[in-house]
Amino acid sequence: MKTIPAPSPNHDARPPGAPIDMLILHYTGMASGAAALARLRDPASRVSAHYVVEEDGSIFALVPEERRAWHAGVSHWRGWSDLNARSIGIEVVNPGHAFGYRPFGALQMAAVAELCLDILARHPIPPRHVLGHSDVAPDRKQDPGELFDWAGLARAGIGIWPEPPLPAPPPEEEVPSLLRRIGYRPDLPLPVLVAAFQRHWRPEKVDGIADATTRARMAALAALMDA
Repeated sequence: MKTIPAPSPNHDARPPGAPIDMLILHYTGMASGAAALARLRDPASRVSAHYVVEEDGSIFALVPEERRAWHAGVSHWRGWSDLNARSIGIEVVNPGHAFGYRPFGALQMAAVAELCLDILARHPIPPRHVLGHSDVAPDRKQDPGELFDWAGLARAGIGIWPEPPLPAPPPEEEVPSLLRRIGYRPDLPLPVLVAAFQRHWRPEKVDGIADATTRARMAALAALMDA
């Protein structure tokens, strides 16, 4: 796999002994890929990622994988925080919800899949730790969002997707427990957490309401996360 060097100064050492066991995907959320690359390489921005994937499939390498890039911010998953310390971050070029959110093209998604598989071959990252920024920071972030092809990545062996047949939907009172089992932090408003789940695992309906289909997918995913 060919990458284009584009070094960023925005990184530091991972804590001693910290595993690299998470892969977090983002969208850039800026008007262009060039603008995103400039910001991720600007010392004043204090943000970065390990890789950026352009819309034409070009892959830029910004931070060495052994270093901590500054991409996730305040984040939480399955009881852990400071996820930058244990994750690799990929920024996928897309203007995002603020600048004209649009589908991710085939060339770009093929490059994302190739990059992810390359990373997974080097690091012991379990499928349940392939996440979106909106999963680990649901009160702050929406990316990579409901147009990102999570199901396609899962079919390629990247992450988890609850395939049918789905179980019967559990009662609404079980939703907080299911979300906690999946990995979401439990102290945020329930509609925020439900919407974050939907952005990743029920992208055709992102409204923060745990209807029967959403609950069935939650139950299926929780079982996969526990396996």
